[in-house]
Amino acid sequence: MSVQLVRLGKYVWEIPKTYNPNMLVPGRVFADEVLLRKMRQDLTLVQCANVAQLPGIVKYSITLPDGHQGYGFPIGGVAAFDMDEGVISPGGVGYDINCGVRLIRSDLTYEDVKPYLDKLISRIFQLVPCGVGARGKLRLSISELERAVEEGVPWAIDRGYGWPEDTKHMEEGGVMEEADADKVSRTAKQRGAAQLGTLGAGNHFLEIAKVEEIYDERYAKAFGITEPGQVVIWVHTGSRGFGHQVASDYIRVMERAVRKYGIRIPDRELVCAPFKSREAEDYFKAMCCAMNFGFLNRHIIMHWVRQAFGEVLKKPADELGLELVYGMTHNTAKIEEHVVDGKRMRLVVHRKGASRAFGPGRRELPADYRSLGQPVLLVGTMGTASYLLVGTEKSEEITFASTAHGAGRVLSRAAAKRRFRASEVIEALRRRGIIVRAASRVVVSEETPESYKDIHRVATVSHEVGIGRKVMMSTPLAVAKG
Repeated sequence: MSVQLVRLGKYVWEIPKTYNPNMLVPGRVFADEVLLRKMRQDLTLVQCANVAQLPGIVKYSITLPDGHQGYGFPIGGVAAFDMDEGVISPGGVGYDINCGVRLIRSDLTYEDVKPYLDKLISRIFQLVPCGVGARGKLRLSISELERAVEEGVPWAIDRGYGWPEDTKHMEEGGVMEEADADKVSRTAKQRGAAQLGTLGAGNHFLEIAKVEEIYDERYAKAFGITEPGQVVIWVHTGSRGFGHQVASDYIRVMERAVRKYGIRIPDRELVCAPFKSREAEDYFKAMCCAMNFGFLNRHIIMHWVRQAFGEVLKKPADELGLELVYGMTHNTAKIEEHVVDGKRMRLVVHRKGASRAFGPGRRELPADYRSLGQPVLLVGTMGTASYLLVGTEKSEEITFASTAHGAGRVLSRAAAKRRFRASEVIEALRRRGIIVRAASRVVVSEETPESYKDIHRVATVSHEVGIGRKVMMSTPLAVAKG
């Protein structure tokens, strides 16, 4: 049955509760007609309506402009649940817990690095282990890993990775305080002990880029972006096998929980538990460990990026101005305060393939950004642009302070592999002046720009709706892929 939609505005659509009598709230979809047509080609809208049936959901189930079919929740999905009446669902966070992004600015221009690009990306590729099952240079004992995933980024800084001031520009300061390693299985710990500081595969990447366009000079300057041609670096990866194992372990726990608590779910991928239950508490603490792993992973990789630039350009990273603009996550469940129907509530906000986008004034923001709003990192894929946005008060009003996180797939990995040859993709990118280093030719075929939605369209919808204001766009110069 085709999902019924009511148009509420140029880029806003509603799935009314009448679509399914079990929906507790409507679905709210943010898309233009082209993006919406893509959503209709898979189960994105059905999943949005399914999420609207979960106990304790408030206001509506949200699908953002980059929405596409995922596990349980759509990727690009947001849902907030009452802490007392609601649930937490691993499907609303995803398997790659705290998949996220960092944006690093520099004092360098394209002309400064042009002669060194090949050396830079090659050295980064040497320093940062990439690919499926990649094993890191840090070999931690189980007890060391437990400390790391409880302490987050401060653990790495204490061991010489990064700079103390880096934590000021990270979501949660790079640590989820609720993390408890006792709630994580030994299997997850064994997988994580060998993978800290690795890029992984899939859509994860490390990119040297240049600023192509500045849309708002005031915000750009505040975030350290000064001119077109300025060199920036993007790091996109998550919690690797550690987070995947945490998700797998607790999906099994939640399968038992839905039977124990008599929770009716429209899709077995939406298994969940009441947030105040023991099962939910254990999952949340384990998930926070995986979030800390993701924060740590990107932090250690950033350290090696700085090292590579320093070695190749023969200058210390601080003299090159390699400062963190912001580090954020886009696969999470967090406890946040939001106003719903005029009432301030503490909610469990699930963001799956979605970026937090707080507007000005939120205490969670870094002091130097608090009057502006949160930097939001909207990443493209290999060969496409990426955007720096800023969160808005409107996003707090209509999307629980959330906006898109990337372009969203339109072609399955299997279909992309059949359609594109890696050698042809690499050559096409080379003709555009983009250098690619990849651990796997298969990943190159799977991650072509044509496999994803138009990032410019996603950014424009976010901007026009008012849930993420455009600040800067960058284009790639050199990319490292798993």
